[in-house]
Amino acid sequence: MSITWNDSTPIYRQLRDRVVAMILDGVLKQGDPLPSVRQVAGDFQINPITVSKAYQELVDENLVEKRRGLGMYVTEGARAALLESERERFLREEWPALHARLARLGLDLAELMRAPRQEEGR
Repeated sequence: MSITWNDSTPIYRQLRDRVVAMILDGVLKQGDPLPSVRQVAGDFQINPITVSKAYQELVDENLVEKRRGLGMYVTEGARAALLESERERFLREEWPALHARLARLGLDLAELMRAPRQEEGR
């Protein structure tokens, strides 16, 4: 897990978002353990309380579960739940502005489908 911290968002939130991205990308799968609080705190030179707060948010969202004496593990259905909530959030928060910009630029679906994709340029 590599992270470049930014000053505009609390570190615990950035850490939580990174774990979410890893679940969505399939890097962390159902049943996989998360690195220990101590390991993450040491690796990134951050306070263990910050890591615990990020992990607790993931527990509160039912994305990971605490297993007493064993650590934190990705829950069953975490990726599916994240996909659903992220799709809903995209359509509610990001799509309206994107749609308006596309209309303003006069771009249609055919042009968008012909546009080079980022992964093709790599």
